[in-house]
Amino acid sequence: MDKEQKLKETNEVKQVERNVNITLKNEEEKGEEIVISFSAFVAQLKRFVLLWIVVALVIAILVPVFSILTASDQHKNLTALVSFNYDGIEQGLAPDGTSFDPNTLKSPAVIESALAELGESMDNLENIRQGITITGVIPSDAIDKITVYKSVYEQGNLNAGERLLETSYFSTKYTVTFNYSKTGYSPERASEVLNMMLNKYTDYFFDRYGFNEALGNAVTALDYTNYDYAQAVEVFDSNLAELESYVYNLMQDDTSRFRASSTGFSFADLYQAIRTLRTVDLDLISSYVTVNTVTKDKDTLLDYYNYQIEKLVRERSVAQEKLNSINESIANYEKDTIIIYGDMQETSQYTQASEQYDKMIAQKIDAQNTVSTKSSQINMYQQRINTLKGNTAATQEKVAKVDADLADLNAKVVDMLNKVNLTANEYYETVSLANSYQVDVPSSASGLSTTKSVVKSSIQPMMILEALVFVLYFGGTFLLSLILTNRKKRAEETQAEETAAASAEAEAPAEAETPAEADAEKA
Repeated sequence: MDKEQKLKETNEVKQVERNVNITLKNEEEKGEEIVISFSAFVAQLKRFVLLWIVVALVIAILVPVFSILTASDQHKNLTALVSFNYDGIEQGLAPDGTSFDPNTLKSPAVIESALAELGESMDNLENIRQGITITGVIPSDAIDKITVYKSVYEQGNLNAGERLLETSYFSTKYTVTFNYSKTGYSPERASEVLNMMLNKYTDYFFDRYGFNEALGNAVTALDYTNYDYAQAVEVFDSNLAELESYVYNLMQDDTSRFRASSTGFSFADLYQAIRTLRTVDLDLISSYVTVNTVTKDKDTLLDYYNYQIEKLVRERSVAQEKLNSINESIANYEKDTIIIYGDMQETSQYTQASEQYDKMIAQKIDAQNTVSTKSSQINMYQQRINTLKGNTAATQEKVAKVDADLADLNAKVVDMLNKVNLTANEYYETVSLANSYQVDVPSSASGLSTTKSVVKSSIQPMMILEALVFVLYFGGTFLLSLILTNRKKRAEETQAEETAAASAEAEAPAEAETPAEADAEKA
């Protein structure tokens, strides 16, 4: 009986131990239990935790190293930040009103200028240009606004779709990224090249959007000596008129009464000087040439005048037809009528011109001016023809005087161009476009930036591998603890069964003799 009691207590203890475990029963095989021991699982975690830490550290070291060895060119990147600040950049326009292209930052002319300044070979020019990427920086509030309109539009709101089309953002800041892997430069040298490029772009920007160099070249490119004297006068007049218009526009835009320190002139001063050259110096030469019939070839000049008259007559006819059409449109145009109701049923009405009517009036004035100008030019050429036909050719002395006067005028025009150039450049650099382009953050070739690039590129693969190793560690220890726990359980059950069987066999004979002894005693 003592053995039975002991066996019963042992089974109760085992039952208590089982209460802290999780038991899973297989529905297909009744009676078979799978035990998950939390204490055994924790023990296995502690057993292999050191191995997991070592593997995790090895991955954290090897992944960045592998990234450097296999993708080193991807980490050869330098970045800089530039910004533009002038009227129109928010609409994507350049200072001259044309569409602004940020890729001009890597223009071959800019790269060539930077390489020349640093004494570098031009062999890398194309590699540098291809390695530069320019990305616009869009503020978060602009992105949020566009995202909201897009979301509402996708829900079927057509008004939001129209607003989305109207909502556009043009960057005023740009990130310039330079991958110098194909150039063979060291990080420090690549940084110098990029920064020099960004600085040289200032000159490119002012040359392109500041003083019109093409205007200056056009004025001085023509050799007036290749023309007859009357034609040379017209060439000078056309060039001076263009220069006068350019300076006049600058004078109208200048609200600061700018005066250049390099020349001492304001735009008003230059405008008056150009007007003097055109209305005094040039007119004196023109009148002298016309009155004295100064020409290199009288017959050729007559043919030229006749051709100009024919062309002007055709142009005047076109302008006159346009003027007649505008006058007819104005006569038939019905102005807007406004009726005003007053007291005692008294009303009054009056007509009011609309925007379209005002536009037609402006077109009429322009057409009238064109007709008048063409008529005046026709009369001028006709007078010149009459003068040429009525006078003899000028003497050699008069020809020499005109040659000297034209040479003197040409020198004055070239000097005026130089003064306009210097004054306009200083105005754009110090006033109009003073802060239009800036390098906010120059590039830096520090080791820290390279390290950041390496770490940034290796974070994702490293996190994936670390997660995989953790899953293997966690899942492996769980399976191992499950196997060991159930193996131990089955061993204990087998041992308990064997012990119970042995006890039963040992006690069976004694229990069989008890009735016989009782019968013997009774006998």
